[in-house]
Amino acid sequence: MMDTPGSVPSPPPRQLAGELWGGFAAMLVALPSSIAYGVAVYALLGPAYIGHGVRTGIVGAIVLGLVASAFGGAPRLISAPCAPAGAVLASLAAGLLAATGGPVAPERIVVLLALVAVLSGALQLVYGLAGGGRLIKYIPYPVVSGYLSGVGVLIFLSQLPKFLGLPGKHLAAPALWSWPAMVVGTVTIAGVLLAPRLTKAIPATILGLAAGVLAYFGVGLVRPELLTLAGNPLVIGPIGGGDGGLFAGLTATWPALAGLHFADLHALAVPALTLSVLLSVDTLKTCVVVDSLTRSRHDSNRTLIGQGAGNLLSACCGGMPGAGTMGATLVSVESGGCTRLSGMLEGAFVLLAALVLGNWLAWVPVAALAGILIVVAVRMFDWGSFHLLRQKSTALDFAVIATVIIVAVAVNLIAAAGAGVGLAMVLFIREQIRGSVIRRKAAGNRISSTQHRLPADQALLEQHGARITVCELQGSLFFGTTDQLRTELAPDLRHCRWLILDLRRVSAMDYTAAHLFAEFATGLAERGGGLLFSRLPAHRDLREYFAQQGVLGPKAGDRKFETLDDALQYAEDRLLAELRPAGPGDEAPLALAEFDLCREFDADHTLAALEACAAARTYAAGETIFHAGDVSDELLLIRRGIVRIVLPLGGTYHNLASFGRGNSFGEVAFLDRGTRSANAVATTTTDLFALSRARFDEMSRAQPVIGAMIFSRLARSLALRLRRTDAELRTFYDA
Repeated sequence: MMDTPGSVPSPPPRQLAGELWGGFAAMLVALPSSIAYGVAVYALLGPAYIGHGVRTGIVGAIVLGLVASAFGGAPRLISAPCAPAGAVLASLAAGLLAATGGPVAPERIVVLLALVAVLSGALQLVYGLAGGGRLIKYIPYPVVSGYLSGVGVLIFLSQLPKFLGLPGKHLAAPALWSWPAMVVGTVTIAGVLLAPRLTKAIPATILGLAAGVLAYFGVGLVRPELLTLAGNPLVIGPIGGGDGGLFAGLTATWPALAGLHFADLHALAVPALTLSVLLSVDTLKTCVVVDSLTRSRHDSNRTLIGQGAGNLLSACCGGMPGAGTMGATLVSVESGGCTRLSGMLEGAFVLLAALVLGNWLAWVPVAALAGILIVVAVRMFDWGSFHLLRQKSTALDFAVIATVIIVAVAVNLIAAAGAGVGLAMVLFIREQIRGSVIRRKAAGNRISSTQHRLPADQALLEQHGARITVCELQGSLFFGTTDQLRTELAPDLRHCRWLILDLRRVSAMDYTAAHLFAEFATGLAERGGGLLFSRLPAHRDLREYFAQQGVLGPKAGDRKFETLDDALQYAEDRLLAELRPAGPGDEAPLALAEFDLCREFDADHTLAALEACAAARTYAAGETIFHAGDVSDELLLIRRGIVRIVLPLGGTYHNLASFGRGNSFGEVAFLDRGTRSANAVATTTTDLFALSRARFDEMSRAQPVIGAMIFSRLARSLALRLRRTDAELRTFYDA
């Protein structure tokens, strides 16, 4: 059963146990990770701020669990502080500490990090309210992979000193490494990796953390000084840092934010934008995975609104920002959580655990938290991206991933965000130019309009039809594809007079493409031809581009047609007028004996009997000869003019065929005496012979040879039309 975003009623009693276990299991995953991310950020400011980091992680997990779950659009989603938030804030903190104008004071960095979190949450609210949930999901996968892999590398590098028990980053000095910290970190990593093989009832992070704590106290039996809390650099210490306990940050953030200036907002705009996009992508990626597992569907925009509200309130309460986390969400779902209540219970359980176990959290080893984050970092790295090097077609994707990672490590995640945006543009252009913008292309001697012409005219078109080129375009016509279009049409433009561009499948076009069309039109006009357009997209007014370039200006004449067939008929008429200057309008009406259907009838004096069955008629241009659904038994012979057969399609139409002087139409009704299947409209002033089947039957009973000859020639005419249609269909499929 699929979920629909919105208010979810209270679960029935039989489901309440699943919600409770889901929320509790999610808490077991989210709590240690949230503490670890908080420590990863604020430990950079000095040992005195480790407790502050613990507090921000816990408060973030509480507020996000309650608020994001209550107002979000993905009922099963569990939100908590996450790796991208830790990496971006840690990168910003490190940059402020190493600022060229002098290091920023730690207490001011705390305020600036809170401001970044506030701005990030506000931006996520804007994304959701503006409908940006759908757009963020279209960020190319190589860019997202590079971001997350870069975050993994940064977390790994930042946690390695803590794993080694170093006060700084002196990795090249093994003499300073602390073997107790290394033992605790190694046991923690082993516990996280081996826990799934032992049991799936308890989350791996909990078992790994428990193993690390036990290892720490085991080492403490050998090193008694480790069992002292005061001044011990290997444990996180009192979570309040001596400044008021767990919830001291609830009142400390607002006064600090009030002292900031516009320059601070300007300087932190890019980091806040980067953080908001990363958190949004991380959240929506988790939602997509959960949707596939639970056969549900989330509301992207409402999800961002919930995440933005949660991060905004968390920052105002002194907590870490976060996102929908994959591990906690999947554990909750597997434990029975199926509504937003499980996420809210996760926040409540974090609050309860912090209140009950607050004093014990001071003994959590820093190396154990580092070990958990190192596992997270290794898993975040997209190791499968190296498979992209096996094929040349995917080498650029790997280059994008590698570039984002290198920029993230060598500079920071903010610069990596800029590199990612630029590379996303490169990937977009690559995808657009990878496939041809030409869907089909055919010469006029292989494809013809639906107008049935006299054999002599048809022979001319078959002989000289290469002067007409029909090209059906697709996709986006912009600066990245115009050179491709020019190259592929170059051989045809050397000899053709009329180029027909069908734009029905064109999704977008820019000024560069319009300028290219102007070049085509100028070159074709110099050879006495022209550029024709058919089926311009209705969703975009391209005539403005054409008018600016003179492609469809007043001097260009009528070059835009509703259907491809109209454009093809126009080009054929102009080509025939060039090959035989006398046009159809200058010719006299045909006599009955001049029709192929009636040839040789005058030799045996049967023509007079056939003429007695035919009635002469005249129709003005635009006049309807018959409508679809009319009951009729007449075969119509065109003496002069052009008749179009049109299939009505509820407000629009489709050209089935056009017939000119010397052709016939209405054969099906003449044969089966049924109803007309389409409309027949006189395109020009038209003279006809109408041959009634009822009168024809009376005459053929007296002269059977006439009936045999007429039906034989009708069968041959229909067979030739079918062969011609078959050949054109093959041309379309082969083009």
